[in-house]
Amino acid sequence: MSAALPDGRAARAVAVLSRVCARHRFVVIGAWVLLVLALVTASRVIGTPTDNDVSLPGTDAQLVRDLTASPEAPLTSGTVILVAEDGRLDDEVRSGVLADTAASLRRAEHVTTVEPPSTRDGSLSADGRTGWFTVGLDVRRAELTKPVAQVVTDAARPAADAGLRVLPGGALAQVLDGSGSTGGEYFGLLLAAVILFLALGGLVGAVLPLLTSALSVLVTLEVVGLAGNLTSMPAVATTLALMVGLGVGIDYSLFLLNRFRALTRSGLTVPEAVERAAADSGTAVVVAGVTVALALAGLVLTDVPLLRTLAWTCGVAVLVAVLAALTLLPALTSLAGRRLARGGRLHHRLVRRTGPGGRWARLADRVTRRPWLAGGSALVLLALLAAPATDLRLGQLDAGSSPTSTAVRQANDAISAAFGPGTGTPLTVLGRLRTPVADAGDARLADLVAMVRAQPGVAAAGPATPSADGRVVTVQVIPSTSGGDPATADLVHRLRSQSVPGMTVHVGGGVAARADLAERVTDKLPLVIGVVLLLSVAVLLLAFRAPLLALKAAVMDLISIGAAYGVLTAVFTWGWGVTWLGLSGPVPIPSFVPLMLFALLFGLSMDYEVFLLSDVQPRFRLTGENLRSVREGLVGTGGMITAAAAIMVGVFLAFVPNDDPTIKMFGVGMAVAIVVDATVVRCLLVPATMAMLGDLTWWTPGRKRVRAPEPAR
Repeated sequence: MSAALPDGRAARAVAVLSRVCARHRFVVIGAWVLLVLALVTASRVIGTPTDNDVSLPGTDAQLVRDLTASPEAPLTSGTVILVAEDGRLDDEVRSGVLADTAASLRRAEHVTTVEPPSTRDGSLSADGRTGWFTVGLDVRRAELTKPVAQVVTDAARPAADAGLRVLPGGALAQVLDGSGSTGGEYFGLLLAAVILFLALGGLVGAVLPLLTSALSVLVTLEVVGLAGNLTSMPAVATTLALMVGLGVGIDYSLFLLNRFRALTRSGLTVPEAVERAAADSGTAVVVAGVTVALALAGLVLTDVPLLRTLAWTCGVAVLVAVLAALTLLPALTSLAGRRLARGGRLHHRLVRRTGPGGRWARLADRVTRRPWLAGGSALVLLALLAAPATDLRLGQLDAGSSPTSTAVRQANDAISAAFGPGTGTPLTVLGRLRTPVADAGDARLADLVAMVRAQPGVAAAGPATPSADGRVVTVQVIPSTSGGDPATADLVHRLRSQSVPGMTVHVGGGVAARADLAERVTDKLPLVIGVVLLLSVAVLLLAFRAPLLALKAAVMDLISIGAAYGVLTAVFTWGWGVTWLGLSGPVPIPSFVPLMLFALLFGLSMDYEVFLLSDVQPRFRLTGENLRSVREGLVGTGGMITAAAAIMVGVFLAFVPNDDPTIKMFGVGMAVAIVVDATVVRCLLVPATMAMLGDLTWWTPGRKRVRAPEPAR
C-alpha cells in the first residue's frame, strides 16, 4: 500500500527514480562501488583523524582554555606512568633507570619534550613508588594514531626491563583504547542475516539488504572520517553513525524487498514490481528517513559543537541509507529478478502464521474489540518502565567509569591510588587582573591562592603563575574527589562564585568544561524538544493529512522514549545488571546522552508508525471502515515490522560490549525504545487508540468525512 502523500507526487517521483535505476542497474551498481573505492582511497591518503577534545565557545571553561593557550606548548602531550612494587623510583638504583627511560623516550618518533617524575611538579608520589613522565609530541591530538602512541609507550622499555610497571596515560591511553570496539557489530550483522533469511525466505533475499546497508555504511563512515580533517570529530560520532546506519539501512531495504516479493507473486513483472514497490514502501522510507533527519536537526539549536557533530553524522547515515534503498537496492533487485520471490518451507509457514487467521489477526481482533482494556494495560506497563526516569540524575563520566580492562582505567586507578582521586582531573583557576602584576610579591597572587586553598574539596593547590604580560594568573588545583563525583562539579561552581580583590575568577579544566556543557544542554532542552515535536508532527501532517493522527504518533513516541529513560536510569544509575554490561558499578549519565537519545529515538520510533499507517490509511480510504482498516493494517505489517525491529535491536545491542560507557548507554537506550515501540506501543497502544478515536483518527479540517463505498446492486 502506498504512503499517502499530497496528490501522490512524491510516490511518482520515487517510482521514476527506482525505475531508472533498475533499467540502468549496472551503471548504478558501478557508481556506488566507485564511490566507495574513491572515498576509501581518499581516507587512506588524507587520513581520518578523531578528536575527543570538547570545545564549548562562550563558556567559562573555554575562556580559561583560550587565555592559557601557549604557542610554545607541545601540540599534544601524554603521560607514561611507572609503578614500583617496592622502594622508590628516585632511589640511587632506579635513578639510572629513570634517566635511561627518559633518554629512550626522547629518541622515540614525534617526541619533542620529556619531563621525568619529580616531587617539584607533583608527578612523583609521596611514597616515591608511582610517578609519570610527561611526554610532548609534535602531532596534533586529532592526528595521534595508535602506532605512534604504541611506539612512545614501548620506548619506556628500560623501565619495564627493570621490573617497573609501565602504563600509558592521558592522550596515549585514549588513543590505544581506540573506539573500544569488541567486534560485537559482526554479531549484529549475523543476527540480521538470520532474521532476513527467515523473513524473506532465501539466501538472495538476506544478502541484498546486507549488501545495500554495507555499501551505504561504508560511504557514511568514510565521509565522517574525512570530515575529521575539517572539524573536531569525536570517536563516539563514528560509532553512533555506524549503529544508526546499519539499523535503518537494513530495515529500509527489508520493507522494500518484502513489498517487491508480494508484487511479483501477484503477477507483476520484475520492472513493474520494482517501480510499484518504490511508489508504495519507498515513499514510506522517504517519510521515515526525513523524520529521523529532522529530529536530529533540532540538536543544532543546542549551540553545542559536540551535539551538532553527532546530529549531522547520524543524519548523514540515515540519508545515505535512504538514497541506497531508492537507487542501489532497485538495481540489485532487478538483477536478482524473480529469485527473490521464492521462499522455503519455513518462510511459508511463518507467512501463514502472520496472515489472515494467524496470530496477528487474532491479536488485532482482541485489541480493537476491547481497546480500553488493551490501551490501559499498555499504559500501565509503560508507566512501570518509565517510573525510574523520575530519578534520572545527570553527571560526568571520567576515566574511572571505563571498564577495568581499558588503558585509561588502569592509568586512572594507578594515579588515584598513589596521588588521590582528583589528580587525574585537575582544575585551572584563572584570575583576570584589572591591572598587570608588578612582581611576584603582588598581594593579589597570594589572595587568589589563599581563596582557593580555603575551599572545601581542594586537596592541593599550586602557586600562582602570572602570564607573560602579567594580566592573567593561574593556579592549578587538585580536587579531593574524582572527576565523575558530583562534589567536583560543585567545587567548580563554588570557586566561580568567589571574589578576589582586583581580579575576576574563572575556572577551567575537563570537569569545568563538562559542567558548562550540562548547563547549556539543560537550558536548551525545552527549545529542542519543542522544535523536534513540531517538525515531526509537520512531516506526518504532510504525509497523512490527519492532525489527530500526527499528534497521536508524537505522543506514542514520547511514551517509548520515557520507557527508554526509565531503563537507562535503572541500569546505569541504580546499577541493575550494570556488571553484565562490562562495567564495575553504576556510572553517571552524561548530560548530552538523554537529549541525543531523544532526537534519535523520536525519529527511529516514528519509522514503525509510518510503515503501519502507510498500510492502514489506504485501506481506510478504500473501505471507509476504521476498525477493519486497523485490523488489516496490523496483520499486513505485523510480521515484517517485527522482523525489522528485531534486526535493529540486535544491531544496537551488538554495540553494548563496546568499552565506552557512552556507547553502552546509547545501545541499551535505543534497543529498549525499539522493543517497546515495536511491541507494546504498536501492537497494543496504537491500534487501541485508533479504535477508540474511530473515524476521528482520519479527520482533516475542511474535508468531508470518508464514507464506505456502497455495495453493488
